[in-house]
Amino acid sequence: MTKEIILPRQVNRRIGQAMHAHSMLSQGDSVLVAVSGGVDSLVLAWLLHMWLHKAPICYELQVVHIDMGFLGQDSAGRDIDGVTPVEKIGVQLQRFNIPLLVHPAKPPEMGADRTCFHCARQRRHQLFDLARDYGCNKIAFGHHKDDLIETLFLNMLYGGNLSTMVPRQDLFSGKLSLIRPLAYIEKHEIQKIADKLNFTPVANGCPLAGDTRRESVRTMLLAMYEKDPGMKASIFAAMSNVREGYLL
Repeated sequence: MTKEIILPRQVNRRIGQAMHAHSMLSQGDSVLVAVSGGVDSLVLAWLLHMWLHKAPICYELQVVHIDMGFLGQDSAGRDIDGVTPVEKIGVQLQRFNIPLLVHPAKPPEMGADRTCFHCARQRRHQLFDLARDYGCNKIAFGHHKDDLIETLFLNMLYGGNLSTMVPRQDLFSGKLSLIRPLAYIEKHEIQKIADKLNFTPVANGCPLAGDTRRESVRTMLLAMYEKDPGMKASIFAAMSNVREGYLL
């Protein structure tokens, strides 16, 4: 079902550049792919699965979804089609013979609020545990160029620091690495790939979805891009052109 033409040449080149520049995959790697239900992570799972058969190195994949318990579910745990959100994710991946491992989210810590920050941190820690349990030395996320820019502004506006997500981050003395193979491509490019693969996002039923600081930053940036389309490329270039002597 997958064809080489699905990845446009320029997109394929930039993914390869990101992978090479940040040494994302090596011989013998075992990679945990975190699939949320959005098209970004679905495309990433497809991409890394496709490369299993064409890459000049050998690596293993474990595609995992952490069920947070609110992905578009009603009180019976099913959507209006009578299918659970987790089943919808699994069916889409199964079309490409990609097995999905589903794990329920760990219960919240005693006294912890159910906030975006808490859920993200809890999911991240659970992925670390799963990587250890499955013997994986890398975790792959579907974050893209727009995500990195939004995170930069989130940290500036709300965190008081200049930082963002990086294409590769080594943790625990190098025993585990977080990789983002889609870091050099934009959201609309991923959406085009998803459309050709017939991937559809699974609705996020979280009551806080669509009302977060990230959504506010995204709206602000889109307004800026409309006034000057070249602004996105300039911001992205600035993240690797830091002049420390001119910062406080």
